[in-house]
Amino acid sequence: MELLTFEFDWLGWVILPILIFFARVIDVTLGTLRIIFVARSMKVLAPLVGFFESLIWLLAVGQIVQSLTNVGLYIAFAAGFSFGNYIGIYLEEKIAMGLLCVRTITNEDATELIEYLKEHDFGVTSVSASGISGQVRLILSIIKRKDLEMMIRIIKEKAPRAFVSVEDVRSVNEGYFSPRKTGFLRMPQVRK
Repeated sequence: MELLTFEFDWLGWVILPILIFFARVIDVTLGTLRIIFVARSMKVLAPLVGFFESLIWLLAVGQIVQSLTNVGLYIAFAAGFSFGNYIGIYLEEKIAMGLLCVRTITNEDATELIEYLKEHDFGVTSVSASGISGQVRLILSIIKRKDLEMMIRIIKEKAPRAFVSVEDVRSVNEGYFSPRKTGFLRMPQVRK
């Protein structure tokens, strides 16, 4: 009596899908970073990252084309794409490159908010304006992206009903930027 033996293809069904998954994570993460570098006009870094992004993608797709019947490769490819997006967004938040314009509009007295922002090295431009509810104070600040969390926290504490909008700034000419390194200093406690 002959025994039926079954050999499992570890390379095709386990190792290759894992490699495709990680290749796709790296490729999509690089794609996210490349888009950031293009938006910031980084003319050397963006194409360099794009080269490796497309090379990794071609290698992954090449392996899938060689094994069209292996559904595990399709799942690994799609899962790697999803996870690569997550990692790319996470890295973008951590890198926090660039500048933002924070526009704060309040119909309350903004003197305390403006002074507090200045005390904590934020450049502030303030003008009186007219809004739908009457006279308002418009406060403009161009800040480093990594300082946004601190800025929003201060505004919420000092002017909780203020309208705040934030947008990317492509470039600036002149101006004041805090010399602080927010990654290494503790955020100030807001005085009430």
